[in-house]
Amino acid sequence: LHKPHWLGIGGSGGQAESAFSTTPYAVCFTSNLINHTQVVMNKTNAPTAATTVGRVTATCPANTILLGGGARTTPASVGDFKPIASFPTFNNSAHDFGLKAAADGEINPDSWTAVGWANGTNSTNETYAYAICSGSGINISGVTVKVRYSEASGPTTGSTGKKVTVNCPSADGKLISGGAAISGGSVTTTDFTGPGSGGDHLNGSFPSDASGNPVSDGTTTAAYWTAFTHTGGMSSPSTYSEAWALCADDGV
Repeated sequence: LHKPHWLGIGGSGGQAESAFSTTPYAVCFTSNLINHTQVVMNKTNAPTAATTVGRVTATCPANTILLGGGARTTPASVGDFKPIASFPTFNNSAHDFGLKAAADGEINPDSWTAVGWANGTNSTNETYAYAICSGSGINISGVTVKVRYSEASGPTTGSTGKKVTVNCPSADGKLISGGAAISGGSVTTTDFTGPGSGGDHLNGSFPSDASGNPVSDGTTTAAYWTAFTHTGGMSSPSTYSEAWALCADDGV
C-alpha cells in the first residue's frame, strides 16, 4: 500500500536569499466511487536551446478520468531551467494533442501538459508531465469534470509578479485540482508559446480564497485556484498569466 503525497520543489537561478521557502499543497477528497488512482508520466528531452519551450503531455488510460496533474524539470543544477506551465488538456486534434490547453467550460479533459523553459542552452534538459487519473476498473460514466480557466495580461515589467484566480461555481461541483502558466498568450486557441523573457517563471500554483491567498492547511471549503507568475530582472513584453481549476460534480 502506497500513501499518496504531493511534492513541491523550489529552486533559484542567479539570485538567492535566505528568506526563500517552498510550500507543497495537496488537495484531498473522499469518494464513494473513485477509491484508487493511477499516475501517468511522460517526458521529453527539451528544451535544449535558450527561450524555446519543452512541451510534453501525459494522457490518462481509456475509461478513466483526469483528476489533476503536475510538472517537473531536470537537472536541478541548471539554475535557469524551470517549469512555466502545468495544465489540463485533451489528446485530440482540436487541442493539437496537448499543445493547446483546455478552455473555460470544457468537460472531461483526459490529459495533462507540462512546459519547461530555460534562459540558456543545455543538452540534458528534460521536462516531465504527470497526469493523475482514476484507477482502472471504475465506472466513471456518471462523472463530469469541468474546466474553469482565466487569462490575464502581464507581468510585463521586470521583477514584478501577477496573480490570476479562477473558481469552481457551486453548480460545477467541488474543486479537485488546478493548473497555472506564464506564456505568450491565447494558450487555449494556439499551441503553447513561451513568454517574453527567458527569466520568467511560476512562483505558485495553489488552492486559494477569492483574493488569491493560499488556503490554510486543513481547509475543507476551497473553491478557487490561483496562479502566481513572476518576471526575471528584465521586461517581458506580450506576456500573459493563466490559471485553471478542475471542478468535479457529485458523481465523483
